[in-house]
Amino acid sequence: AICGHGCKYGECMGPNKCKCFPGFTGKNCNQDLNECGLKPRPCEHRCMNTHGSYKCYCLNRYMLMPDGTCASSRTCAMVNCQYGCEEVKGEVQCLCPSGGLQLGPNGRTCIDIDECSTGKAVCSYNRRCINTFGSYYCKCQIGYELKYVSGRYDCVDINECVTNTHRCNLHAECLNIEGSFKCKCKQGYRGSGFNCT
Repeated sequence: AICGHGCKYGECMGPNKCKCFPGFTGKNCNQDLNECGLKPRPCEHRCMNTHGSYKCYCLNRYMLMPDGTCASSRTCAMVNCQYGCEEVKGEVQCLCPSGGLQLGPNGRTCIDIDECSTGKAVCSYNRRCINTFGSYYCKCQIGYELKYVSGRYDCVDINECVTNTHRCNLHAECLNIEGSFKCKCKQGYRGSGFNCT
């Protein structure tokens, strides 16, 4: 089976027919499915959509159960957690709804982990890390754009000379290089390529 535009988070099942992996949607399976908007709702109290999945958390004074429901808990009320709590070996611990969040110094509120600066993020060589609250994503480096090439999505060099997005002087020629471009003054002219006299 051939899917002309590919199936980003899924597999090709027939001519241009994608079967998406759980948590993804769209004709090419390139969109995150917001499980929090589904009916019936997957979480009883609050839901946080994540890339390809979701996390449940409870209001204060409630404890998160394995099935996504929230049980009233006197102990949780006493601890006063931002995103609900769980009981581990008889001890109450506050929860954070994402692996990209960690408990703050007070042990009750959640603070963001900047995966980009801590080195926890893994992005391929031609992508840069963008931190988000509770997570991160990998974006193409400046000078590259995301394109579907030979069966997969990849960051491809933008040819600024062809797209006419260079700033070369009228009397200079544009030379495309990986991720950027160079300007060289034409014969009989002198300068940086951005200014030619």
